[in-house]
Amino acid sequence: MTPEEAIEAFDEAVEQVFDRLRGNPVADRVFYTASELGNFSILWHALAWAGATSKRGRRNALRVSVTLAAESALVNGPIKSAFNRSRPLAEHEHPHRLRQPLTSSFPSGHASAAVVAAVLLSEPRRRRWPLWAAASVVAASRVHVRIHHASDVVVGAVVGAVIARLFKKIWPLR
Repeated sequence: MTPEEAIEAFDEAVEQVFDRLRGNPVADRVFYTASELGNFSILWHALAWAGATSKRGRRNALRVSVTLAAESALVNGPIKSAFNRSRPLAEHEHPHRLRQPLTSSFPSGHASAAVVAAVLLSEPRRRRWPLWAAASVVAASRVHVRIHHASDVVVGAVVGAVIARLFKKIWPLR
């Protein structure tokens, strides 16, 4: 099996899992809402600034917002342009309104932003699981709503982890 065939088989296996959830009104509402909240990293900026009640909180919120801006410019610019992968076929009806992106499918910017935000927002907190749960739902939502292939999401998450790690070294939380 070639690497391309392996990726296609992975994407198809994940699609079959999500096919079981699609059409469920609760799952559709959760994933479509998460996908919309991930647009332009709205959810992550809101969470960062909602918790900015101290000087340290404001510094971290600024760090999160700047890192998300850099992540977006990098992922939606040169990285997506380098790959120019087609998005999943849009021959399916969507039960809810959904913004259709114009950029390449690979990698998922929602997934990379979600991981960046989860890493940076969870750093000063003891209870990290709610942030990681939200990041997981936002990332997975892109497969559910058929905007990304599963492999786009996986690679987007890895890209987000690399960007977050780099920014933690460049701009440590004090």
